Amino acid sequence: MEAIASICLGPPTGSGAGGSGSTTVIATTVVTTVALISLARFTLWPEKRAVIPGPLTTSLPKLSQAARSEIPYQPDAFPGARDVVTPYGNIRVYEFGPEDGRKVLFLHGISTSCMTLKGIAVPLAEKGCRVMLFDLFGRGFSDAPADVPYDTRLFVTQILLVLASSPLSWTGENGLSIIGYSLGGGIAANFAATFPHMVESLVLLAPAGLIRAENFGRASRLVFTSGIIPERLLAWLTKRRLRQPIASSVSKKVRKSINGVAPKSPLQSETKEDYVDVAVQEAVDPVEGEVPPTPFERQVLGYVHWALDFHYGFVQAFMSTIRNGPLMEQHGYWRQLAKRKPGTTAVILAKDDSLIPKDDYAEDALPLLGGEDNVYWRVVPGSHNFPFTHATEALERIYEFWSIE
Repeated sequence: MEAIASICLGPPTGSGAGGSGSTTVIATTVVTTVALISLARFTLWPEKRAVIPGPLTTSLPKLSQAARSEIPYQPDAFPGARDVVTPYGNIRVYEFGPEDGRKVLFLHGISTSCMTLKGIAVPLAEKGCRVMLFDLFGRGFSDAPADVPYDTRLFVTQILLVLASSPLSWTGENGLSIIGYSLGGGIAANFAATFPHMVESLVLLAPAGLIRAENFGRASRLVFTSGIIPERLLAWLTKRRLRQPIASSVSKKVRKSINGVAPKSPLQSETKEDYVDVAVQEAVDPVEGEVPPTPFERQVLGYVHWALDFHYGFVQAFMSTIRNGPLMEQHGYWRQLAKRKPGTTAVILAKDDSLIPKDDYAEDALPLLGGEDNVYWRVVPGSHNFPFTHATEALERIYEFWSIE
């Protein structure tokens, strides 16, 4: 102890019993401080595991049959389910439809699962397309890699792993079409820019990638990106926000929440979206004056709440995607999309989407993509979650884009 004190603070100034007592007090203080710092670091900044297993191998086996039947997103939600084993963890994949049909890959959003694209994927399969959906890492029934950032590199790698798992050929020249929604749209844009020869047709539904940073509150940006807030505390705050009831979950810059009460949280700003709104608006995004959330909107938000309890990697994956995912400032990738053959890229936005505003994207994205002569650009009714609240209108635009009767 005395040696530690001497190294840290120099030799004692006194001598005899008084000096020895002072040295002991100082040494004890140093050791206690180091211990407390180590304990705090272990508690608030825990070491990350390589992979956090998903619900298929952790939570579901412990549930009763009755409890399993109440899960908002079922493991057999689509035909052709398979689990793909990868070094990053297992990936839940669904593939169905005629084997000789147009191959269409779907990419869902930041907080839900591929259940949100059912209203588009199933009708396309019935129209003769071969469709493939999968749960992004840390969502749905896919595992969560825990020691890598959730950035474009990880998501592009996941797409390649999923495509390679099919018994059919999905790669090569004009090998597939991609439909990406929200975060999935940002991922799809970056994938198509990276592998332009592979993507015959690109459909972006309310795509992330060019969300203006100023649309988020400064406090929310600081909390999520500064690293000042300990990881476990930030995870607790995030879970708390995501658990809020539907009526108080959605903060709007202009519109009110369903019950007219503005929610407050350490992650929220008074006048801006917060990062958790990215998650909430994928589930339920009401427009003032419209009817309350639909049963499916409630089901989707119910899945988010279920994942908070039963997918142990969900919150960590969400927070890492907020920090590293292709949500903002992806201009370089989008400029590459302008080189695509005219008429092979579609952007479909919603009239009342406050997260991906149609006017912002017309100003920021359309010029990057080569203008209206190069891109199929349409606006449909609804809000950010229009791919399932207004799936019919979205499908009509996709049919028109692909010349499907």
